Amino acid sequence: MTTPDAADADNPYLHDPPTEFADPDALDEAQAREQAERLREAIRQHDRRYYVEADSGIADRAYDALFSRLEELEKAFDLVTENSPTQRIGGEPLDELSTVEHVAPMLSIDSSGDPEEVREFDERVRRELREGGGQQSLADFESDEGEDGPDVEYVCEPKFDGLSIEVIYEDGVYERAATRGDGREGDDVTQNVRTIRSIPQRLRGDHPEFLAVRGEVYMPRDAFAEHNRERVERGDDPFANPRNAAAGTLRQLDPAITAERPLACFFFGVLETSYGFDSHREQYRKLPEWGLPVNDRTEVAPDIEAAIDYRDRLGEAREDLNYEIDGTVFKVNDLADCERLGTTSRAPRWAYAYKFPARSEVTNVTDITVQIGRTGRATPVALLDPVEVGGVEVSRATLHNPGEIEELGVNTGDRVRLQRAGDVIPYVVEVVEDGGKGVFEFPQTCPVCESSIERDGPLAFCTGGIACPAQLQRALEHYASRGGLDIEGLGEERIDQLLDAGLVESIPDLYDLREADLAQLDGWGAKSAANLRAELDAAKEPPLAEFLTALGVPEVGSTTAESLAREFGTLDGVMDASEEDLREVPDIGPRVASEIRDFFDSEQNRETVASLRERGVEPESVERERSDELAGETFVFTGGLSALTREEAESLVGEHGANSTGSVSSNTDYLVVGESPGQTKREDAEQEDVPELTEGEFVELLDEHDIEV
Repeated sequence: MTTPDAADADNPYLHDPPTEFADPDALDEAQAREQAERLREAIRQHDRRYYVEADSGIADRAYDALFSRLEELEKAFDLVTENSPTQRIGGEPLDELSTVEHVAPMLSIDSSGDPEEVREFDERVRRELREGGGQQSLADFESDEGEDGPDVEYVCEPKFDGLSIEVIYEDGVYERAATRGDGREGDDVTQNVRTIRSIPQRLRGDHPEFLAVRGEVYMPRDAFAEHNRERVERGDDPFANPRNAAAGTLRQLDPAITAERPLACFFFGVLETSYGFDSHREQYRKLPEWGLPVNDRTEVAPDIEAAIDYRDRLGEAREDLNYEIDGTVFKVNDLADCERLGTTSRAPRWAYAYKFPARSEVTNVTDITVQIGRTGRATPVALLDPVEVGGVEVSRATLHNPGEIEELGVNTGDRVRLQRAGDVIPYVVEVVEDGGKGVFEFPQTCPVCESSIERDGPLAFCTGGIACPAQLQRALEHYASRGGLDIEGLGEERIDQLLDAGLVESIPDLYDLREADLAQLDGWGAKSAANLRAELDAAKEPPLAEFLTALGVPEVGSTTAESLAREFGTLDGVMDASEEDLREVPDIGPRVASEIRDFFDSEQNRETVASLRERGVEPESVERERSDELAGETFVFTGGLSALTREEAESLVGEHGANSTGSVSSNTDYLVVGESPGQTKREDAEQEDVPELTEGEFVELLDEHDIEV
């Protein structure tokens, strides 16, 4: 393969490029094709110098001339290619953003603003590496290193306040981009990300065959200010802050709009690749060589105290940066140690975010209202004189619960200090000036349904249950949401209409809706009514895990629901499971088991399930025969599989008695190697003498045990 670097020496458009060109008619097709390719490579290099190396390279006038010439040749000789720099102007508008699965989970990160919690994270890392035989472990160190093991080296980087994305390159060519979404799948924003000039359409140098990287799309502060000024001049509303601007821009259905807005990107992690890395530091060195911009304030700290010092120094420089950050991220540098530490269902055990103090302001409380949530929880909310906190206008803030009100001693007329937790959610920190009205008296009855409100410690709950319109509305919204049964056409506004019209008084009533009644509502018609009816009918046999999530069982999100479905197989199995049985399920502890048991012990909840079943709703059972064909075996998977996902493969071997772990050890029996495998796991397998299986060999092994894929 001829890399862009190979053509640098004889490319006339890289150094002192011309600003005028001869008429395209003077070229034949072969000459035009060659000139166009050299122009593309030169423009890519100039983009790289500007966005990755912070070097302007050439004057704007010269750059514009190269770009215009390329557009001219592509149009005259029909030479447009999908990854040409000219295609950053945006493609055809989309009807909607489709959802795609990530090649590897995009996990969130545990965080705190307390330095002692950061030190506790470090102690846990060192202890687990010592006990688990990490790279820096036992035999290499004297006992005077302490019981928690030696210091761990951390890569320290800013925690960007933008929108996280996955970008995929195949054979060095930009292939796809997606938002983080729920961490497992996100919105396909390939066309929009293509317009961001700091993201290369083609990798440079000796790049890997496959590369999936994680980055953060943001809008630079100076560009944000200029863009807002232009919006105001056009009569448009300005964006509240750079993060909102970036997120809204990236989710545009028209890529041409995205192309007009000044987005940029920093890359900070490799999700999957065919290239073998040993450390995060190596990734940071290599990504810019391939043309991918990384942040220049990333450092390597020899221990946690140096990492904490890095955070403090970055905090002092925060206001001088041209991008928003809300803290720092510390990652264990050694990737083999990261593999050993593993992850939870939501976060890596080898990374931690040390947040900056929340920004705060002072304002007046004009009123206090009480909102009722899906579970009946009554949450007090302070209505405020509007005030800007960290670039966002705030006019309301949570008071959390009655216990918080009592502790703060807050009431209307008080002057209070606000903070935004994580620079996002506003809440009242303290009363700085008493308005003289004493402490707000929490209502004894629900402000929506007038049922009694009961206290449970510092919390309060409406006892009206599903008969409370507020609880019903939020239960319906959750049931139909993407996190529930994903019933298209049943959003918040339409649920409001159904409730106002008296068409639904419970979740089961959704399945009694008639097209004729729906078509009479404002904004509806025969087609939208028929579409919703079809969506509801299609939702009558949902996967068991999705149904459990949609019911709103406390503490049961999608991951826990999947575990319950795998363990008990049927809805009745889950509903009738004892608390002891529930505690045997992975990731379910005593508190969650008690919440699940209490939910299904409720007569009202059982009546809801029975009513749904009467209307034909019956979740799909997880058909599997528990067996022990693979009892005692331990599998580790790396790379992508074609016949089934990695999660499905792990579930399959688990159903037949085997264990599945995230890292190779002396106890591992098989390493199953798919496409683009991780190099660390393969090296560990070789060191531990663990046999590798290709996907085909893995399927053959299952066949030998009469296990169907």
